[in-house]
Amino acid sequence: MGNTRQMIAALQERGVRLVAPETVSVGPEVIPARIAAGVEIHPGCRLNGATLAIGPDCVLGEEGPVAIRDCQLGARVRLRGGFFDRTTLLDDVDAGSCAHVRTGTLLEECVSFGHSVGLKQTVLLPYMTMGSLINFCDCLMSGGTGADNHSEVGSSYVHFNFTPHQDKATASLVGDVPRGVMMDQPPIFLGGQGGLVGPRRIAYGTVLAAGQICRQDVLTPGRLIRAAASAGGIDRPYDPRVMGGVGRRVVANLQYLGNLLALDAWWRVVRARFARETWQRHCHEGALLRLTEMFDERMKRLDQFAEKAALSLSLAADPDAPPCRSPRAFVAAWSALREALRAQIAARTAIVPPADVHAILATTYLNAGVLSPNGGASSASPDRRRGAPPSNVIEDRDYLAWVRELAPVNKQRLTAWLQSVVDACVARGTILDSNS
Repeated sequence: MGNTRQMIAALQERGVRLVAPETVSVGPEVIPARIAAGVEIHPGCRLNGATLAIGPDCVLGEEGPVAIRDCQLGARVRLRGGFFDRTTLLDDVDAGSCAHVRTGTLLEECVSFGHSVGLKQTVLLPYMTMGSLINFCDCLMSGGTGADNHSEVGSSYVHFNFTPHQDKATASLVGDVPRGVMMDQPPIFLGGQGGLVGPRRIAYGTVLAAGQICRQDVLTPGRLIRAAASAGGIDRPYDPRVMGGVGRRVVANLQYLGNLLALDAWWRVVRARFARETWQRHCHEGALLRLTEMFDERMKRLDQFAEKAALSLSLAADPDAPPCRSPRAFVAAWSALREALRAQIAARTAIVPPADVHAILATTYLNAGVLSPNGGASSASPDRRRGAPPSNVIEDRDYLAWVRELAPVNKQRLTAWLQSVVDACVARGTILDSNS
């Protein structure tokens, strides 16, 4: 559009408040129309990216400068300081200063965290709360029912997502999507000064005591886990190129991909109907972009994992190499498995919900005074705005309230639908030898 001075003037004309406009940098590719009135920008902030979109009443940089690039923000988001790149943050997200939030991160409503938190390829469902001094990349976390009953990650927590084999096929599921989106599950607590060695699965209601490294899946809900003080020492020859069994890790990756597919389906079929305002539509587009980035990342990491497994297999043939269980089945099956996964990921854009899911959506929207039985706008909520979204978009309806008010039987049916999406992905792993 022009230089920073012209961009600043355009933002001010839209009702954006710049506390010290002479200190703010705005890239020429930024589209002022995507920045809502009422946004407050403090000194030293940098705005970049043609897909940058900021909803009403957001506050940037009140504790320190914010650098933000190609992100989408909902309403009332507070970014207190730090760096945000290709991240989508929904309504009422509150991020502390010195944040480092990178590509493929989706933070849903009312997520909050303290200072010095690093996220990348991270999904946090509504009300998730984190302390400070945390690195939580390559994770999806859910659980809890609201602001007073939420899942939490304690301060100084780390998700270990890089192995001695130099791979990142390590994404962890803390909770899940099919039940997590219903916001009716017990919260999960990851105690501070601790860590989780990916890839792991952690059930709802789990409490991992502070000050420990969790190296196990916790699949039984409602457990308090405190590891023994010492697992005994190890001192033996080790070649990081030689892998042990890979079957568990492959299944964990399929579980993670399946949950991403379920979340993508939820956004396309359900959440799309709540994108009534311009900034909400920007966030919806951003969420689908983030999910695409996550699919690309997971497939890239599985490709690299397969290459390293093949190398391990060749080394294991050496009589002088350390013993290991062979990853032969995975190496042999990966080419076919990769193509099947790619096809399933590509097909997600044309997803059609089953009839019972469609009936639930139509009925609950009708009860909200939104749709008539034939799918058109009802007289209770006429389409009043020029250029308003199609009639299947919710009028004057809050997504979080809608989910909470769903009848238990409808939640069960929606969960079953999403779980079927997960299961279809995991089932592709049956071509692997369970002992590989």
